[in-house]
Amino acid sequence: MSTRLATGGRLLNTAKPVNFTFNGKQLRGYEGDTLASALLANDQMLMGRSFKYHRPRGVVAAGPEEPNALVNLGREGRFEPNQRVTTTELFDGLEASSQNHWPSLEFDVGAINTHLSKFLPAGFYYKMFMYPRSFWKHVYEPFIRHSAGLGKAPKARDEDTYEHFHAFCDVLIVGGGVAGLEAARTAGRSGARVLLLEQTNHFGGRAPVDGGTVDGKPVDKFVEEILEELSQMENVQLRPRTMGAGVYDHGYVLGYEQLTDHAPAKAGPRHRLWRIRAGHVITATGAIERPLSFAGNDIPGVMLAGAMRDYLVNFGVSVGDRTVLVTNNDNAYLTAIALKQAGLDVPAILDARVLPQDSELVAQARALGIRILMGHAISSVKGGKRVTGVAICSQAGEGAVLEEIACDAVAMSGGWSPVVHLWSHCGGKLRWDSKRACFSPDVDNPPKGADGVGFVTTAGAASGMFPLDDVLHDAHAAADGVLTTLGFKLPRDISAPNAARREEAPLAPVWMMPHGASAKLREKTWLDYQNDVKVSDVRLAAQEGFVSVEHAKRYTTLGMATDQGKLSNINGLATLAGALDAEIPTVGTTTFRPPYHPISMGAIGGGARGATFQPLRRTPMHGWHDANGAEWEPVGQWRRPYAFKRGSESTHDAVMREVKNVRENLGLLDASTLGKIIVKGPDAGRFLDMLYTNMMSTLKPGKCRYGLMCNENGFLIDDGVVARIDEDTWLCHTTTGGAESIHAHMEEWLQTEWWDWQVYVANVTEQYAQIAVVGPNARQALERLGGMDVSKETLGFMDWADGTLGGYPCRVYRISFSGELSYEIAVDASHGQALWDALMAVGADLGVMPYGTEALHILRAEKGFIMIGDETDGTVIPQDLGLNWAISKKKEDYLGKRAQARSHMTDPERWQLVGLETTDGSTLPDGAYAVGEGTNDNGQRNTIGRVTSSYHSPNLNKGIAMGLVLHGPDRMGEVISFPGVDGKVYEARIVDPVFYDKDGEKQNV
Repeated sequence: MSTRLATGGRLLNTAKPVNFTFNGKQLRGYEGDTLASALLANDQMLMGRSFKYHRPRGVVAAGPEEPNALVNLGREGRFEPNQRVTTTELFDGLEASSQNHWPSLEFDVGAINTHLSKFLPAGFYYKMFMYPRSFWKHVYEPFIRHSAGLGKAPKARDEDTYEHFHAFCDVLIVGGGVAGLEAARTAGRSGARVLLLEQTNHFGGRAPVDGGTVDGKPVDKFVEEILEELSQMENVQLRPRTMGAGVYDHGYVLGYEQLTDHAPAKAGPRHRLWRIRAGHVITATGAIERPLSFAGNDIPGVMLAGAMRDYLVNFGVSVGDRTVLVTNNDNAYLTAIALKQAGLDVPAILDARVLPQDSELVAQARALGIRILMGHAISSVKGGKRVTGVAICSQAGEGAVLEEIACDAVAMSGGWSPVVHLWSHCGGKLRWDSKRACFSPDVDNPPKGADGVGFVTTAGAASGMFPLDDVLHDAHAAADGVLTTLGFKLPRDISAPNAARREEAPLAPVWMMPHGASAKLREKTWLDYQNDVKVSDVRLAAQEGFVSVEHAKRYTTLGMATDQGKLSNINGLATLAGALDAEIPTVGTTTFRPPYHPISMGAIGGGARGATFQPLRRTPMHGWHDANGAEWEPVGQWRRPYAFKRGSESTHDAVMREVKNVRENLGLLDASTLGKIIVKGPDAGRFLDMLYTNMMSTLKPGKCRYGLMCNENGFLIDDGVVARIDEDTWLCHTTTGGAESIHAHMEEWLQTEWWDWQVYVANVTEQYAQIAVVGPNARQALERLGGMDVSKETLGFMDWADGTLGGYPCRVYRISFSGELSYEIAVDASHGQALWDALMAVGADLGVMPYGTEALHILRAEKGFIMIGDETDGTVIPQDLGLNWAISKKKEDYLGKRAQARSHMTDPERWQLVGLETTDGSTLPDGAYAVGEGTNDNGQRNTIGRVTSSYHSPNLNKGIAMGLVLHGPDRMGEVISFPGVDGKVYEARIVDPVFYDKDGEKQNV
């Protein structure tokens, strides 16, 4: 049985007992325990069930690579599923429950799947759930949805808070083992700004567990001294409980800090997401021990040898009274020696190798009286919910049992694999190290920055260096090289510390135990513990033609569990290579993607939740609108007045009043939300000619031009008025919802395609308030303000001018989206409300009224002006809307031009923009589809068009609409039908889309 020993536990504070519960059972641990060590100390070997077969699962590792022991933590607003017991620090009152079972952990009905395993091999779902087709909706889909997932999804609102933190450093070091500490000290001594991240709450990594001496002192003393030295360096920052989650371009790294998980009562945010920019990144992330593949290697009590050593040394926990150790390398002997020295029984060490002579550790184990069987292996592990014994066989054979040994724990070690995830995230390449049987970083092909120079360096075991002396020297050399690259210098007398060397015999690659295991044994040999992927599954995938490692991964789900294959990938690759009779390097690896270890959704969101999830953007006149009856409409992140209601009038009546007033008197529109992007530089004109369908480089200063913007697929994404400010400067107006996306669109092309063009873009939307002064009395109102000439002769249509109105410096654009005499006046945001008040005052006897977005839409629809998002839906091109006039015939190219020449884009069957009027004067339902004759393959009526915009016009006293209709412009006067969701069929006549003032006389007065 597993228990707490009377001695040991270097990380424990035994003076502080901690009470916690598991599945409602009251248990006790100590401060410093992880949940895993505390459960093992209470003989809780069974901690969960696997996903597919619901097999009993116990803890197999001691770190983030743990695939088995996932639990639900907390309750209600602090409930979180799928938390690893190996990384969860124990605290008083912790509540944990196992998951993926019913009705209980000990008795799980789902375990029947184990007996149906022959019918549930890899990829069974691709075959089983296809037929009969009628079963999908009512049988297969409900079953799959019920079976999906491991833990329960939280239902209550998260009570904790989270934050983001930005940091900058010269050298970022990920990993606080001895390699990371030595690299940090070396870099710190140069004066460079150093940030070191360590995912646990203690530094030193495996070194204090494995032992050794550095410069004649015990390694744990070395760790204490180096931490003391680092704490005195003002340029070095150490962050425990902080994981390096991902490495991205340009030295950008995400860190994930768990601030209060170990102390929920502590005030402050629970998690912090670090957004780090580093001059160079050193990954000292260590290595992960690999399991061995033998029948029954998933039974609770079978554990990695290094993990068993961790529990013994760090937490004073014995996983079993009698432990059989099975290995292919010397490192595992440290576990056998530690167990024996702790007074525990090790009946045998099964070493797959046959060594010509004993190495230092083998000899030490023999001297302790441990029986060592060379060339032997485990044929199978006995037991169900815990280990009861092992059957021994020859490694070179097929599994014939030579002997059975009673035991209650098995420690296994298949070698070590460097943690290369962060190195690989941003393109670092790997090489196969045949000597150590692992993939390690290819130092000649590191992740490279924009300058073509590597910006990530590995150190220590992450480089494939495993002896302590090699680890320290490699870390020192890595830091020294990075400092040279960054322009820092070390004092001449600084050198790497020296560790006592312990010579070890070479590892023997063992991918199957025994080597010639029978099919029966392979069917009980597990690679991916969580997803229940067996050796036989990978061989089946190869047999069925899934020879690509990425295909085999998806077919079998190997490495797709929450541990992302940290324990299973190498063994799985080797198994696939064996099935294909190929070398492991030729099979390759799957793709390493961030984050290295799952991070909370709360940390990703940070402070973006509730009211701050999408902060409301308000114009300078927002308060005035709110006080004067504005009914708000969300437009992107902005809130715009939909209409200004007066007294008890309805919203519809308010809109009708506003529309008529603009046509007859004077209206004010808050247009501050429209995007305003400055494009500046010697190549700005060239750049805009590529972005817009028409020419912008020929626009003269003081003039405006309407432009259309398409994406590379030819579809219309935005429109707006462009003003040329001076020889090198343009101001591009965009739609309200498009300001940020168009700015990002510009930056993407500048940074990825036209990076050598001299262009600068800036989004200045919020820097200016913009007011549209619209209607027959618009000019008269501005003349009353005084300060500049706004006459037709001085400021013609599509002109702009800088000047002063009412004492406020401003820029006046003579543009119109209503078809009326209109001016748009831009002032500094701080002057917006004052100018608005001034306009309301001078327009009092001119019939001035504010109007909202709905009135704006009706006014533009009366004039046949398109609206992005109404007339466009991501599949519409300018030619569909009759905007050929806005496409330059002079330009050789623009974004989307080539796409618009495709046969699909030039198809005469594409729907075209027209106007629509109902025969009875009613208003067409927005979005309604026009139906034609016949039916499609699904028995539905054929559609020949759809309504894109529909309104009641108070000026025309009838419903008007715009729509896209098959052969629309050629069908003027024809009546087509639009079935409504209300059961009524609307008859509408196809007409010209310009309903009001077709010749544009009103806007040109």
